[in-house]
Amino acid sequence: MYYQDQRQGLPTVIKNLLIINVIVFVGCWIGEMQLNSDYLLRKFALFHPASEYFRWWQPLTYMFMHGGFWHIFMNMYTLVIFGVIVERIIGSRKFLIFYLVCGLAAAAAHIGVSTLTGGINIPTVGASGAIYGVLVAYAMLFPESRMMLIFPPVVLKAKWLVAIFVVIEMLSGIFGTMDGVAHFAHLGGAIAGWLLIVFWKKQGTLFDRD
Repeated sequence: MYYQDQRQGLPTVIKNLLIINVIVFVGCWIGEMQLNSDYLLRKFALFHPASEYFRWWQPLTYMFMHGGFWHIFMNMYTLVIFGVIVERIIGSRKFLIFYLVCGLAAAAAHIGVSTLTGGINIPTVGASGAIYGVLVAYAMLFPESRMMLIFPPVVLKAKWLVAIFVVIEMLSGIFGTMDGVAHFAHLGGAIAGWLLIVFWKKQGTLFDRD
């Protein structure tokens, strides 16, 4: 089991991700609420490549935008709780690569599904795909650690809890529940996270430090 030294503060990548996400969120809020403009959303949210609003940088920039306070709060809270430990274990450089690859994979999965289902002009925002990758990484690094759900209040091992989350996302995506949530983007990020951890383990480079 890995014990985090609270005196160390936030590691480099986590700290900068928090800063960037908050700055972008505040900028979007000012634009939408104060200036009555959706310029940032149209330019930096993720649109399908067939959309007139698509720009090549959107598969990267969308993961730094959020649709509301609770959206960014839950994503950043989860990032801190689990990402801090993962970053300290695998190193900051590797964690940054991991985070961005999971976010890009989430974008690719969402675009792929959107190609089949339509909705090419619907913007997608959020770090949830990358966050799901972080959750999977934590469960793979500490599969026996115990985590508690708020509702229902049960304690499960990390490997089972994260597996349940992934299955829920898959079923929600297949059956179309919880409209407005990019379930397959979450799955894309989770799968990418699993593949990266497996690959680095096989290469013997998972624990290479900066």
